Amino acid sequence: MTLVTHQTGAQGKLVSKVLVEQGIFYPGESEIREFYMSVLLNRVSGKNVIVYSTEGGMDIETVAEKTPDLIFREEIEPAVGLQPFQSRRIAFNLGLSGKAFKEMVKFTSALYQAYINSDASLFEINPVFKTSDDLILAADAKVILDDNALFRHPGFAEMRDLTEEDPAEVEAGKNDLNFVKLDGNVGCMVNGAGLAMATMDIIKLSGGDPANFLDVGGNANAQTVEAGFRIILKDPNVKAILINIFGGIVRCDRVAMGVVEAYKKVGDIPVPVIVRLQGTNAEEGKDIIDKSGLKVYSAITLKEAADLVNQLVKR
Repeated sequence: MTLVTHQTGAQGKLVSKVLVEQGIFYPGESEIREFYMSVLLNRVSGKNVIVYSTEGGMDIETVAEKTPDLIFREEIEPAVGLQPFQSRRIAFNLGLSGKAFKEMVKFTSALYQAYINSDASLFEINPVFKTSDDLILAADAKVILDDNALFRHPGFAEMRDLTEEDPAEVEAGKNDLNFVKLDGNVGCMVNGAGLAMATMDIIKLSGGDPANFLDVGGNANAQTVEAGFRIILKDPNVKAILINIFGGIVRCDRVAMGVVEAYKKVGDIPVPVIVRLQGTNAEEGKDIIDKSGLKVYSAITLKEAADLVNQLVKR
């Protein structure tokens, strides 16, 4: 059931929908139990795995740290899928019997099938609820879908509610940028996820804190850099922007020209911009930045970039 409202929430955000869930707490509370269950890919073995525990309703990381013996795993051969004996083993390890045992076997099988059929990368149910009359229900859920498979599921895209997402992440998606908001003071723009992680390490070592993860992809140009600037600058906590580009597929001089062009289009950028270029035509790219006349600082090595971030953030 969905109720539409126009009330303002505790954080000042407009509440547009209220979801009312079926009541599952009813007489016989002593017989109620909560479990944890998730389905995801084990990237080491290349197999899907069901991770489950008797300690539902809790932070699973805390359970794994303090009582790792209460975390169970069931790996599934991709060629044959989840087998009935595996579903029975899961129900047995959760300490169930009778009707609850049978219901958990059916629940596990249905959950795994939903994970496969939706091309998901994660299904996490916490808690899986056993009622006093031995029904097994999903009381809460987190589902992550694989964007690369959405073309097979047009109905999923239609259910997307942009009002529930971070506006900056929505804007980044429209510009084919990968963006995640963080709580720091140094914006970063890179080409490649691995380089993004290294860049955030540089920022931390320099005495700053990353304000975001922003990957412009392998084809950084004036349009993508401009979009990146606009997204990062919406964060009032940003005191500097570090652009870290490896010129493999794309030439550094072209990236430098794109940065200069994007900077001019955005207009007055109130924070210093550090551009670190490495790879094909890195020296030429640095020369373009240095002669641009803009408030842009160039670097080639990681140490240079870190020193500049440290110097500019602490002003």
